[in-house]
Amino acid sequence: MKKELGTFISLLLFLTIGMHFKLWIDHPIDHIMNLPHGGAFGIPGIIHPIVFTLMLYLIIAIPRMISKFLSKK
Repeated sequence: MKKELGTFISLLLFLTIGMHFKLWIDHPIDHIMNLPHGGAFGIPGIIHPIVFTLMLYLIIAIPRMISKFLSKK
């Protein structure tokens, strides 16, 4: 569980910095403070990074879990 949480947080940071690199370099505090007012594709501000990270995490985790399950038998 701890490893999966670490993977999720690492993926969240990677995606956040990757998608908003210029904003993180130019003015990171302002970017964090404006997060509640932002959003993407109709998903409200502070939730949108978590939703997109969860979607990508599930795309990665489900095949990994299936392969782990099949390899044990």
